Amino acid sequence: MSVLRATLVVVLLIYVFLWVLAFNGATSLVGPLVVPLVLGVIVALGVALQRYMGLTPRKSHFNKPEDDTKP
Repeated sequence: MSVLRATLVVVLLIYVFLWVLAFNGATSLVGPLVVPLVLGVIVALGVALQRYMGLTPRKSHFNKPEDDTKP
């Protein structure tokens, strides 16, 4: 299991545990726990809309760093 996958699993388990706490009476956690869900839905709908409209993702075009060893 890669480090990235292990980290994602741990974060997901912590997130689920916090939801369990929220459902068992810690209502002050509900607001902050809803924010990532809402942001995820907004991003997913944006990606779905772009695919529906046939727009291709823009390619990253970073400038190459200039070589400081030039005379």
